[in-house]
Amino acid sequence: DKATYEDLCKVMKDILDNKVEKVRVSQRLVTSPCCFVTSQYGWTANMERILKAQALRDISSLGYLAAKKHLDLNPDHCIIQELKKKADANKNDKSVKDLVMLLFESSLLASGFSLEDPTSLSSRIHRMIELGLGIE
Repeated sequence: DKATYEDLCKVMKDILDNKVEKVRVSQRLVTSPCCFVTSQYGWTANMERILKAQALRDISSLGYLAAKKHLDLNPDHCIIQELKKKADANKNDKSVKDLVMLLFESSLLASGFSLEDPTSLSSRIHRMIELGLGIE
């Protein structure tokens, strides 16, 4: 299974760039398409939230303090399977990037992290709703 999804993991890592340390296939997930796991020495979502809330924080220092996140994919989930087909067909498709970012941001929220740019998530959701309703 891991070898089958290796290309999708690479495409997703390229799209997400430095937002994640690693994208990998996991057998632990059952119902969700993906989730975040912090690395062994990374900070939890709660610790990251506490540090960002510090009154005298220096934003430049947060880069090395941020949790090193691993995005775990569920290869048995229909969303991941369809995303793989779409990425295999054309990895530069704008909808692939949108879907990866949507999965990324929704997984961040579900895992307890906060979004850097909530307006991009909401505009992405609006585009998906328009697509679902057939509005161009």
